[in-house]
Amino acid sequence: MKFSKLISALVLPVLLCAAPSFAADRGTAAEAAAMLANAMVAVAMDEAKALVTFTKGEGGFKDRDLYVFCGGADGNFSAHPSLVGKSMKGLMDKGTPPKAVGEEFYKTAAAGGGEVNYMWPLPGTTDPIKKVALVAPAGKQVCAVGYYP
Repeated sequence: MKFSKLISALVLPVLLCAAPSFAADRGTAAEAAAMLANAMVAVAMDEAKALVTFTKGEGGFKDRDLYVFCGGADGNFSAHPSLVGKSMKGLMDKGTPPKAVGEEFYKTAAAGGGEVNYMWPLPGTTDPIKKVALVAPAGKQVCAVGYYP
């Protein structure tokens, strides 16, 4: 058996087995969309309570690397695990050169919602990789859930 075929025969099954467990470590686009839809309902029902719940990551609004974050009309984070009160509108991504991702969140929400691509490190790491935020207007808030594709 040629070396390349041997490597393929040994490595491919390992990669195929490892891929599902790696994927399970991160949230998917569908899971992010479902979380954002639930967040929009929560904001419509009781905005103040929803923002506290999102920040605490309770009620299903934190799952692996998925969490809801929102910004108010003042441009500041109104819900986030660690950035409440800081500027969401002024947020820059971690790419080179940095991109004004916060402004893009607000523009995307004003247009009815959509996706924003940017560079951000995985939790617990420092090297930025591609991240996609699903963004939507929710009452007076701009809310989003980001995932790593």
